[in-house]
Amino acid sequence: MLRRGLALGAGLLVLILLVLGVKGCLDARADRELSDYARNVTEIVEETSRTSKAFFGKLEDSGELSDSEFIEAVKADRSAMDNYASRVDALSTPGDMASAQDTLELVYELRSSAMNVIANQIDDAFGDAGPEKAVATITAQMQKLMASDVLYETIVRPEIDGVLADKGIEGSDVPKSSFVPGGATWLDEAVVGDALAVSAGGAATPGVHGLGLIGASVNGIELVSGVTATVSGAEGVEAEIQVQNQGDSEESGVNVSVSYEGNTVSDKISTISPQEISTVTIPLTPTPKGTVTLEVKVDTVPGEQVSENNEASYTVAFE
Repeated sequence: MLRRGLALGAGLLVLILLVLGVKGCLDARADRELSDYARNVTEIVEETSRTSKAFFGKLEDSGELSDSEFIEAVKADRSAMDNYASRVDALSTPGDMASAQDTLELVYELRSSAMNVIANQIDDAFGDAGPEKAVATITAQMQKLMASDVLYETIVRPEIDGVLADKGIEGSDVPKSSFVPGGATWLDEAVVGDALAVSAGGAATPGVHGLGLIGASVNGIELVSGVTATVSGAEGVEAEIQVQNQGDSEESGVNVSVSYEGNTVSDKISTISPQEISTVTIPLTPTPKGTVTLEVKVDTVPGEQVSENNEASYTVAFE
């Protein structure tokens, strides 16, 4: 009886160890699947960010691209977005990520659909017949792209990171994804129209062209390069940027941006006359915290030869 009892106890111990071992293997496998899913999402999001920068970079400054080259580049961005949407649909999704995956698919469906419409309208936007309608349609697609940004930042990213945190998986959080830079700036038909006009007519008009960043302040506190400025107030932070047209030609659609902590916000000066000084006010959203570096940049205009005075860095301590 004693031997039988000992054998039974040993058998139970072995069974318990086997169960624990199997459970540990299953848990480790589940964690790997979650980490792999987050890694795959991160890869797609990072590639999407590069496409966004390329697309809006062309809108802000087409450089030496001809009209046909610009159009083909936009269509290449459309193809890239279609590829991202297909990859999202094909992701191997752990059960815990099902809800986030459903919304992620919607995010990329919106982005792919918007870029397809933009690519289909870009020829008309550069043409003589119906550019106004094309610009209005493209602007409407900016709303769709911004909606995808909201869905990603308010649902997809928090849900994925939340599942990872609940499972104790560190170092796999997915990055932010804002396809449209500058907030609501691109929801203005005038801004989109100006951007496309500059892209389509990239050649400079005769005369001297040049802009200069001549001053910057935050909530009325003047900024000086190399000196840390202190700004009080946790909410309602705005940067006021002064730009001078130092050439002898009127400029239009001048983009001014402020970058900080991985965020970039911008606004445009619709027109600025020769030697005129114009001030653009840009809300800093999200609100900076602590001591940060603000990178202020005034984009060059066609024909501008000297751009060293178009940008500056400022250190600001927010209290």
